[in-house]
Amino acid sequence: MNTSLPVVIIGAGPVGLAAAAHLLSRGLEPLLLEAGDSVGTGMQRWGHVRMFSPWEFTIDSQARALLAASGWKEPELAAFPTGGEVVEQYLRPLAATREIASRLRLGARVLGVARHRRDLMKDAGRDAQPYVVHYQDADGEHEVMARGVIDASGTMGNPNTLGASGLPALGERALGDRIAYGIPDVLGAERQRYAGKQVLVVGSGHSAFNVLKDLARLSTQSPGMHVHWALRRTSLARVLGGGDNDQLKERGRLGQDIARLVGEGMLTVHAGIEIDALETTASGIVARAGERRLPAVDEIVAATGFRPDLSLLSEVRLSLHAGTQSPTALAPLIDPNQHSCGSVRPHGAEELRHPDDGIYIVGMKSYGRAPTFLLLTGYEQVRSVAAALVGDWEAARRVELVLPETGVCITQFADEVTASSPPANSTGGCCGGPPVRDAAACCVADERAKAVGSAGCGCGSPKPAALASPEPTAATAGCCG
Repeated sequence: MNTSLPVVIIGAGPVGLAAAAHLLSRGLEPLLLEAGDSVGTGMQRWGHVRMFSPWEFTIDSQARALLAASGWKEPELAAFPTGGEVVEQYLRPLAATREIASRLRLGARVLGVARHRRDLMKDAGRDAQPYVVHYQDADGEHEVMARGVIDASGTMGNPNTLGASGLPALGERALGDRIAYGIPDVLGAERQRYAGKQVLVVGSGHSAFNVLKDLARLSTQSPGMHVHWALRRTSLARVLGGGDNDQLKERGRLGQDIARLVGEGMLTVHAGIEIDALETTASGIVARAGERRLPAVDEIVAATGFRPDLSLLSEVRLSLHAGTQSPTALAPLIDPNQHSCGSVRPHGAEELRHPDDGIYIVGMKSYGRAPTFLLLTGYEQVRSVAAALVGDWEAARRVELVLPETGVCITQFADEVTASSPPANSTGGCCGGPPVRDAAACCVADERAKAVGSAGCGCGSPKPAALASPEPTAATAGCCG
């Protein structure tokens, strides 16, 4: 393969731009293709939302080096930026540096990626062929040859539906103009849409929390307004997070704020809701979950997460987990069926490899349908990928990052598991021993797993001696990594 060819990066968000910086540091030539008319297009969709990660955890190391050389003034690292501030104060200055600007094409939407003259079926000579990337801009369709491809296109343009089966709920398509997906700016640009209305928020992640908080605040200023919250879980315990034990304090505080709003009656919670259909009635939209019918509302916010659009990679050979749609080797670390959110150890090129060598899915898209991605994770991914692309597998496999933990251990939540779906090793709890009551508690197996680089159970704080679990056996330790 021609090693003088560029490495094509799909998407110029924070992880895509960081990938370019790391490739340059390794002597590789990046070419950034961004579908939007600006860098950070995905982040601008939630530009009004304040991040729970401070600037300290938002700036990539190699990107910082490029910016410093251009005279950039670093923001206060302890401050918490909004998504819009990240774009304005970090991504746009980074894109404007001499090194990045000459290698960035805006308004360039990638249409597909393949091995040159080797479709998905063709084996002969496959590994020797470069990649060909088709993209479209204002001048028409183009193709570019590449020695590797880094897909950092994210998932923001592909939200999950309201339907519990993964398909749109019956009636959801027809009601599209009354459903907002993601985090609408309810205190700003879309205030009039929600003021004084009955609103249903569906979802149990941090996106839902931000919407609920803003809607609750708006309801104090809008007579007759009320906010309903529907989630699939039957308990709020795990949903609300680790509180003071979360090493990202703003993330922990967000869950505490929602708990307070629920306690004050600002939010009406509907737990155990798996939506099948939406019906239009004289009183408004009614969500139906089996025999249960939620109160009629005027507007719905679907904060139900996102899923990857893998269509542009349909002609390359990928190894994807059947459930998460993430790279197969990464899936055991991030699968929410096995781990509490945030219990992901740093990882890199080794976990992100595919049968077609030289193609990597990074950033939020690498998590497939799994939630709770941190920018630091993406930066570590692209550092490792850049090393792998020049053959430095020692650096690629080396972990250079310690991630903040949520302070939440999955063993706390055995009460959420139904009799028809018992937890693994249910007699002793996931990590061996009964579920603990304190979010600061960690099991022995969690500590041992993390000590050898495995995922653990998601506990970030030291375990009080009084709550220590019994020494686990080999049979009870398996789920912790």
